[in-house]
Amino acid sequence: MTSASSPSYLIQPFLEPLGVDELLAMLAAGEDILECYRVLAKGEINIVGEMLRGQGEFIELNHYPDDDVFDRESHSQYYYHAHRGMDGEHGHFHTFVRPGGMPEGMRPITAKTTEPWPTGADALSHLVAISMDDYGFPIGLFTTNRWVTGEAWYAATDAVRLLHQFQVDHAAPSWPVNRWISAMFVLFRPQMAALIEARDLAVTQWAEKYPRKDVFEDRKLDITSQLPISVDAQMSAIRARLEQG
Repeated sequence: MTSASSPSYLIQPFLEPLGVDELLAMLAAGEDILECYRVLAKGEINIVGEMLRGQGEFIELNHYPDDDVFDRESHSQYYYHAHRGMDGEHGHFHTFVRPGGMPEGMRPITAKTTEPWPTGADALSHLVAISMDDYGFPIGLFTTNRWVTGEAWYAATDAVRLLHQFQVDHAAPSWPVNRWISAMFVLFRPQMAALIEARDLAVTQWAEKYPRKDVFEDRKLDITSQLPISVDAQMSAIRARLEQG
């Protein structure tokens, strides 16, 4: 994953099937993101710096905040942490929706597993991770294997539906960060959906290649799909698409 702006060929295919209303909503979300950058910059801080403010010593792998951020109405959840390894990445946000925010009847897949999965109210679904650079700006999106986040595993067709559910609509611990991450789920929803679908394909192909292993616990498979992103490039592509009519 790199910090370079996403070239248009990585963006246009995601925008082509979208209608004007959805494109306008995405553009408005992009403006929200830029507004968050503006108000934070006035205090000489960025999204990551704001997320870590007052959290004490920054230790890789720890969750920030320690008990995650959770919206009781939408049942959306996220945290920030780091374990260096991706080019240009400082750390990333992991995002989830818990069962209380899922459509009625949504259940994890049935699979033969070697480790227990969370159940009941804890059977959360990981959506995507948002990679951040050293300057506190998003540079990529990726999905992970089940063992990475300890989630329950929902089929891509179900997980994609949860992208519309993700929203953190309160001020703790940071209103700008909550507003920013909620807007990211609108601006980049087409890419997120494609990554979740690619995630399931990667897991299926891995299971076929290593049939004797529990694919969901295989430490050799951690990142299941990834894509570089750029807020500016996405917004420029949306404007160009709208101008085409």
